[in-house]
Amino acid sequence: MKQFLSFVRKEFYHVFRDRKTLLMLFGLPIVQIVLFGFALTNEVKNAKIVIFDYAKDIASQEITQKFEANQNFQLTKSLMNAKQIESAFKKENVKLAIVFPANFYEDLLHLHKAQIQIIADGSDPNTASTLQNYANAIIMDYQMDLLQNQKLPYSINTELRMLYNPELKGATTFVPGIMALVLMLICVLMTAVSIVREKEMGTMEILLVSPFNPFLVIVSKALPYFLLSMVNLTVILVMATTLLDMPIHGSLLLLVAESALLIICALSVGLLISNITKSQQAAMLISMMGMMLPIILFTGFMFPLENMPKPLQLFSNIVPSKWYYIIAKSIMLKGLGIAAIWKETLVLIGMTVLLLFLSLKKFKTRLE
Repeated sequence: MKQFLSFVRKEFYHVFRDRKTLLMLFGLPIVQIVLFGFALTNEVKNAKIVIFDYAKDIASQEITQKFEANQNFQLTKSLMNAKQIESAFKKENVKLAIVFPANFYEDLLHLHKAQIQIIADGSDPNTASTLQNYANAIIMDYQMDLLQNQKLPYSINTELRMLYNPELKGATTFVPGIMALVLMLICVLMTAVSIVREKEMGTMEILLVSPFNPFLVIVSKALPYFLLSMVNLTVILVMATTLLDMPIHGSLLLLVAESALLIICALSVGLLISNITKSQQAAMLISMMGMMLPIILFTGFMFPLENMPKPLQLFSNIVPSKWYYIIAKSIMLKGLGIAAIWKETLVLIGMTVLLLFLSLKKFKTRLE
């Protein structure tokens, strides 16, 4: 045990003496959680809009006030000429234009119907569709205010409820995916260079001739990064709950345990890469480029897996972060327990055991 602790202590020295490693280990997760948490979102806020009001009556003014009060929109100005609409889209970066026709309120009272024209910037279809939905919601809200005191025959009212994310916050959707991305990349990257570093520095010979079990060598390499990754996990959870208002409805202990399982799985991947490569540059290239794209594409938090072709959906099953993303969402958003996520947990356990076995198998006790 004294030998094992000395090896662990030596690995900690390697980490704390290297400022670049410290910056990557602790700085990168913080930067990613802040940038992705605030930037990576499907919400659209403060979109510039203009309003062209032919009617200038009480109804158009009340709807305009609702647009002004909504945080998703920023009313730049009210146009006086319809020809100014196209100019506003071209020169002022306007995303949406609302046009009220003449006699808007009169048509609404006497004909019981009126029209509003919504013009959106279609150069970004996703943003245009989102803003159009926001505008329709505001108009429907005003319509419900008009009808609440009137009894119409055979009227059907719909009530919409959004479970688990009633405010439709983008951060709530992306934080579990960001956790999977950060933990996987950092753990794989840090451990990928650990054994390769010994080879390049010439200290691997000392490890091999020492009366030390190869399995304990690998464990002593992984243990410091496991403990530091648990510190990273704590920082990520604190930032997610305080800065991004991310709820944790389920068991925090279960979430930490599942995260520890993902960290061990990621460390196993890093050790495997470290065993099969001969230089730190190669190990870093494989761990960064070879892992980042599969994690981003096949985890499911950026691109829906259901929309992908069947072969890609099958390929996503071998990406550990996909299963962790399902687990994290179930615990944090839905408040589910182990009874609901035991299948995903077993998959992660199986992957971890397999990767650890391969890491031991590929560990060479003789230098070439």
